[in-house]
Amino acid sequence: MGTSVQVTPLSGAHSEAPLCYLLQVDGFRFLLDCGWTDSFDLALLEPLKGVAPTIDAVLLSYPDTMHLGAYTYAFAKLGLQATMYCTLPVHHMGQMYMYDHVLSRKAVSNFDLFTLDDVDTAFANSIQLKYQQHYQLAGKGEGMTITPYAAGHLLGGTIWKITKDTEEIIYAVDFNHRKERHLNKTVLENFVRPAVLITDAYNALNNQPQRKQRDQEFIDMILKVLRADGNVLLPVETAGRVLELILHLESNWAHQRLSYPVALLTNVSYSTVEFAKSLLEWMSDTIARSFGSSRENSFLLKYLKLCHDRKEFDELPSGPKVVFASMASLESGFARELFVEWATDSRNLVLFTERGQMGTLAKKLQAEPPPKIVKVTMSQKIPLTGEELQAYEEEQRLKIAAEQEVIPMEEDGHSSPKVKAVTGPLPLSVAEPGGGAPMNVEGLLATSEAPLHRQILIDGFTASDKTAAPMFPLYENPSDWDEYGEVINPDDYVVKEQELMDYQSSQPAPPAADGEENTDPEAEAILADRPSKVVVKDYTVQVKCALYYMDFEGRSDGRSIKNILAHVAPIKLVLVHGSAEATEHLRQHCVKNVCRDVYAPRIGETQDVTSDLCAYKVRLTERLMSSVLFRKLGDYEVAWVDGVIGSQEGSQESEGMLPLLPSETPPPHKSVFVGDLRLADFKQLLATKGIQAEFAGGVLRCGDAFAVRKSGGSQQLVIEGPLSEEYYKLRDLLYSQFYML
Repeated sequence: MGTSVQVTPLSGAHSEAPLCYLLQVDGFRFLLDCGWTDSFDLALLEPLKGVAPTIDAVLLSYPDTMHLGAYTYAFAKLGLQATMYCTLPVHHMGQMYMYDHVLSRKAVSNFDLFTLDDVDTAFANSIQLKYQQHYQLAGKGEGMTITPYAAGHLLGGTIWKITKDTEEIIYAVDFNHRKERHLNKTVLENFVRPAVLITDAYNALNNQPQRKQRDQEFIDMILKVLRADGNVLLPVETAGRVLELILHLESNWAHQRLSYPVALLTNVSYSTVEFAKSLLEWMSDTIARSFGSSRENSFLLKYLKLCHDRKEFDELPSGPKVVFASMASLESGFARELFVEWATDSRNLVLFTERGQMGTLAKKLQAEPPPKIVKVTMSQKIPLTGEELQAYEEEQRLKIAAEQEVIPMEEDGHSSPKVKAVTGPLPLSVAEPGGGAPMNVEGLLATSEAPLHRQILIDGFTASDKTAAPMFPLYENPSDWDEYGEVINPDDYVVKEQELMDYQSSQPAPPAADGEENTDPEAEAILADRPSKVVVKDYTVQVKCALYYMDFEGRSDGRSIKNILAHVAPIKLVLVHGSAEATEHLRQHCVKNVCRDVYAPRIGETQDVTSDLCAYKVRLTERLMSSVLFRKLGDYEVAWVDGVIGSQEGSQESEGMLPLLPSETPPPHKSVFVGDLRLADFKQLLATKGIQAEFAGGVLRCGDAFAVRKSGGSQQLVIEGPLSEEYYKLRDLLYSQFYML
């Protein structure tokens, strides 16, 4: 029977909501992406909450919030314990995204959905894979192989291929067919006839301008604002498409010798760039060749200033500047603060490079026509002072006192503090420190004026935990040893966060420069975790600055998506993530031009996409196996076998296996050509053989009298021309590109 496959969207179906899908392959449950929005709306996770504990493996495609934003919360709060699989850049940059979210919100609010420790714990439960690395699952997933392939769009972006027996399931969303400055294009076009393809319709209705034209307009618009003494704000994601934009500005600043400041303002700007420097092998061939030949790292940036906070940003030279600031949605972070400050100046520009998430401030500003007035809620964390601080400290004292009263009762029980309960002929005596006569214990206890410092000699019963010992205690701590020496526990050397804060608060403040204050009260409250409160204010912002959107998302447009799907030609197609209009438009196109079985399930709807083909396992006899010639084809070995199903005397048949015996008189069969040939590749082969070839109207013209074209839905190759020596030479070259069975 065929492999059982079911797809259930948990989010991101018939809408532009975050991506999260449940894929079941023969009972094994994959979670394909685990996205969330920058607003962290818990209502979006309701479908995920019920299935999170049952997930067997998590496959992440990209490091941005829309693809992995909910992974940390699901791991910490929803019972998701499955191993997460991703590429190395997705792992590192994904952590940067989540760190920036936590730090941005903790700076201005009491954010408690997850912590930095939760991020580390969740991402530690992961396995990083390289592109085209075949990873075989074990246990419940035995017999399945997962393989990541390059998708473009973001650093480490992944197309996942899941293989079970002869079935191939491809999960490819948000891919990019164009090669960019720091990324290669997707390899999705290399797949042919997978059993199931899961892809998105996000860009199905969009068409992109030429890259050269777009890039020039981008630079011209920025320089026009800067030369008019205006500032340019580019709201960006923490560690995503900002890398492409940085390289674009760096090259233009160097070419035109510009001196305007360019800043990257995020909580993790330094770490983001350092990771980019160390991940060159995941980037474009151009960057890899440049580093290989001249050891020049493209991310050794000369013009970009890295800023972690507003203090570093305010130290930049005054005047017009370009600022990349997080978050792109303007829901939090430095971009939201700068927008409120700069929006009232008509000289400034807010330049969006990607579409805003639904329900966010960025989405409102990208509306047509743009709003003239927007209401923005800003929060600020300030330290407690005066009566508020005294009330907080009194509350903490009462809380600590209550805890101290409860702890002795829990440790010692109701009789532990009373020594009077020990009665009977126990030889217990108390000696004076100077060697005086022993005193009676009961008399000592009954006297309230008993000496405080005495040696208590105990014999005959087990002492209480609080009883003083007559000598220094000896605690044995046996150590474990291995072939390298003593085993070290790293936790023993980790400085706890509270201890570090106590140490920092106990250190004297550095001397302040003339005219400067010693500390920033807001930053000090955040760093030292001092008592603070959150003050929320609503602002009515008059939007006088220019607002503009320019597509730098790095996704394939509608026309390219349709061409790629026609080339891949999956047996069954599942469409997800896209507006209802875009999803229906692409579904109708694919039914007519790609394949017959096209599905677009809604959230919570389980779509069965099990293959109609039946696959059987057979066991070849030794006699038949010795006569079979296998040929390597991709990940498989193929051969033509003639045999009959039967049983062999004296043999024990394997469970689920059909015995295949040699046929006495194998019937003749036509030659079968296995493989896929692109005419562009065949043209290059002919050039190496000295045969001139060129395309004309979709037909490859070879020499003066021959032509090669595809027909029958690109499943047949036709050679046209007179029978001659050149004809047979051309045919032999064409046959050499296939396996003939």
